[in-house]
Amino acid sequence: MTDLSLYVLDIVQNSIAAGAARIDISLLREGRRLVFRVDDDGRGMSAEMCAKALDPFTTTRSTRRVGLGLPFLKLAAEQTGGTLELKSELGKGTSLSAEFDAEHIDMPPFGDFAGTVFALIQGSPDIRFVIKRQNDNREYTLDTDELLEQLGGEVPLNEPEVLAWISDFVNEQELRVVSYEL
Repeated sequence: MTDLSLYVLDIVQNSIAAGAARIDISLLREGRRLVFRVDDDGRGMSAEMCAKALDPFTTTRSTRRVGLGLPFLKLAAEQTGGTLELKSELGKGTSLSAEFDAEHIDMPPFGDFAGTVFALIQGSPDIRFVIKRQNDNREYTLDTDELLEQLGGEVPLNEPEVLAWISDFVNEQELRVVSYEL
């Protein structure tokens, strides 16, 4: 994977597979420090599985024998002088936090975050996503439960017009937040 947005997609797909009903995604930048965090209320992992999850030769998938998403994310963070922390508890969920030096030469590009958000909501409209993006003093939050409330609970989030609005909203907010970074 080359972009942070693809790591977001990969990690969140793991949360969805773990039966999460709520997934919080945050990308917070303060100065040079960028923290990428995903918290879910899925099945969680045993302490043993959590310890093995960063090993590329450990996976729960039956379609292949390796799982490279977490090891590559850890490597990407460490290449910038950052860290990755994974915590999980059976029956309570999982929390992943990766910290990067956002100005390091090896910092992965951000990628198409709006497209990632679009794909996640389109593919899993019944999951509550709370997405927070912050860059020093600029930030935005997208909470799918708040969107559903505004829609009166009658219109699904994967309705084409709603998805178009979500895509436009995230793109506009990303431009506002990212323009501060440049």
